[in-house]
Amino acid sequence: MDSAAVATAVSSVSRAIAIEQQGLAAILGALDAGLAAAFARAAAVISAATGTVIVTGMGKSGHIGRKIAATLASTGTPSHFVHPGEASHGDLGVIRDNDVVLALSWSGESPELADIVAYTRRFGVPLVAITSRPDSALGSAADICLALPKSPEACPNGLAPTTSTTMQLVAGDALSIFLLEQRKFSAEDFHQFHPGGKLGAKLLQVHALMHTGDELPIVPTTASLSDGIMEMTSKRFGVTAVVDDGGKLAGILTDGDLRRAFKKGFVDQPVQNTMGKRPYTLPPEALAMQALAIMNDAKITCIFVVDNKKPVGLVHIHDLLKAGIA
Repeated sequence: MDSAAVATAVSSVSRAIAIEQQGLAAILGALDAGLAAAFARAAAVISAATGTVIVTGMGKSGHIGRKIAATLASTGTPSHFVHPGEASHGDLGVIRDNDVVLALSWSGESPELADIVAYTRRFGVPLVAITSRPDSALGSAADICLALPKSPEACPNGLAPTTSTTMQLVAGDALSIFLLEQRKFSAEDFHQFHPGGKLGAKLLQVHALMHTGDELPIVPTTASLSDGIMEMTSKRFGVTAVVDDGGKLAGILTDGDLRRAFKKGFVDQPVQNTMGKRPYTLPPEALAMQALAIMNDAKITCIFVVDNKKPVGLVHIHDLLKAGIA
């Protein structure tokens, strides 16, 4: 591709990104002008609700609404999207009085939202609006209005929703994360909703991947270095745990420890004279992603899993690779 075409692309793309960044900067600026308080009120209403967050919107706002509903649902806030057109033809029946409706419309005047807005007013269902016009039909009807500041669209004609949809999406993400933090939604909780794929694998706990029982290389502190080598060789992990009389982890013997011993001139001796005494360990409930992080940082290939200071398992980097984590 010629340089002129690349230069044109750089100019157009960078301009669009810069304009949308201005929209996000405008949201940050509006927080101290009442928007943060509106977020707090919206989160309080949603947290207090015993039902579901019903997200709705028309056109591009509807597409953004679907994503917001998915993010809410995956981060601990039950939610689903209802198309306003379908709502007017029977789907209003899915909205209960213990739900909260989150409606998106940049102009606040989408006629398709009229029926669902009227329904919330008639039956006392809390209504939260995300719009740029708090004085619009939607903004005026809402119990809580997340009034986003107006900002130029990235579209040079000022017509295609671009900056506005980015701002709506960010507002929805911010609300989702605020609710996640309010609920103290943990990585373990997250795994309940993401059991599949690479993300689900990273959120597995190490007890689901570890080697146990006869596969676990273990020798007592009274063992000789030769005994340690035999255990390492038979179990094929290149490492063995060394345990005291109570079965608690006293140290580990690794390939590196053996190389250093041979470099000094190998002499068979008690394994505790050569072992490392500060091994990396994890509890069984630790996440696989934590195991990966430790292995990468410490440049090791396996880690022992301990319970009450006793080795109960071992996770190797190959186990993480097979699970699709590393």
